[in-house]
Amino acid sequence: MALPEHVRVVEVGPRDGLQNEPGDIIPTATKVSLVHQLADAGLSHIEAASFVSPKWVPQMGDAAAVMTGIQKRSGVYYAALTPNLRGAQAAVETGQVDEMAVFSAASEAFTQKNINCSIAESLERFTPIIELARANNIRVRGYVSTVVGCPYAGDIQPEQVAVVARELLDRGCYEVSLGDTVGVGTPHRVKAMLAAVNKQVPMDKLAAHFHDTYGQALANLYAVVEEGLAVIDSSVAGLGGCPYANGASGNVATEDVVYMLHGLGIHTGIDLAQLVKTSHWITDQLGRRNGSKVALAMGCEGV
Repeated sequence: MALPEHVRVVEVGPRDGLQNEPGDIIPTATKVSLVHQLADAGLSHIEAASFVSPKWVPQMGDAAAVMTGIQKRSGVYYAALTPNLRGAQAAVETGQVDEMAVFSAASEAFTQKNINCSIAESLERFTPIIELARANNIRVRGYVSTVVGCPYAGDIQPEQVAVVARELLDRGCYEVSLGDTVGVGTPHRVKAMLAAVNKQVPMDKLAAHFHDTYGQALANLYAVVEEGLAVIDSSVAGLGGCPYANGASGNVATEDVVYMLHGLGIHTGIDLAQLVKTSHWITDQLGRRNGSKVALAMGCEGV
């Protein structure tokens, strides 16, 4: 299959990247500035916040303030994670959310440990969220976690991933993001998983959300792009990571993904040099090492 001409990169750094950041609470102004800089670099789809209980995810406690602080740019979708109806209602009240995200998993054990319910129960919880979103002309994106492996249940059967992905689509999600949450995938395994899912869900309704725990994320992304998948989730500077995975190094870095895609002649609409500058800025703000090899190689000036 020919490579896609264009890949849409979904930037999850402001949400998935920052939600587990240790230490002091990151200032709201820093989060808002990050979103603005990512839009300036050409990211057209930015997951900016998570409307969850501050008790469980303190770094996302200012979600409403972040969303209302954003100066929205035409042509950019601003998304927020809304795991329950209360969060969805709070997101709607900001008047700034273009897209809500809901998440389940392909592993019963992971779902029980993570959100204290079964897969079926997690899917049932989405019905009122999707109804609220529709009433407010907000689209909904679905996530499936642990699509290759689970820290509690081990290997996941591709057919189980397909069942959950199809259910999310049937319930009203416009797109389903397939998450290798603990980063255990390899090219052969992710291709097998994608083939099973694609029997149930069209390729243009699918996205890849691969973590880089074992250093396989770029190889895995190249493998699924070869199969025609054209939406990739990534995080600036490789921020984030799964707290359930030993040695988790974070999400795959947006800069590394963009460099690979541009090298393949695939259009993204992203200014890599500007993105690298943003990458170094946010890691300076956080006082941490940049997790992007491309950003380190290009330097702070993005050249």
